[in-house]
Amino acid sequence: MMLHTWIAIVVLALESTVGDILITRAMKQIGDLHELRRRAGVFHVISRVLTSGTLLLGIVFMALAFFSLLLALSWADVSLVGPASASLTFVSNAVAARIFLHERVDHRRWAATAFVAAGVVLLAS
Repeated sequence: MMLHTWIAIVVLALESTVGDILITRAMKQIGDLHELRRRAGVFHVISRVLTSGTLLLGIVFMALAFFSLLLALSWADVSLVGPASASLTFVSNAVAARIFLHERVDHRRWAATAFVAAGVVLLAS
């Protein structure tokens, strides 16, 4: 059963990362909501948000991550699933932000990512 738990945790982390990347990309495309509301009104903001396919797809991936979390929690303790999924999501977000969003990830963040990855290894053993 432990293999199923770790597969669910990894799937959860990947779904969450895809959701985070898609939502971030969508929000960068939509722009500053406060400025957009000031210029065009609240209904225009709502329209832009609700018609963003990228944002809606990101929300779908976040929902899938939530259901994967529920599945993992049905198999293992929250003291394992919570930290492991959060840690793997942190690591995959840093890598995906660098690759897909071309964000600058400085040395401190990479060092933190390495420490978090080491923590996941300790949880797994």
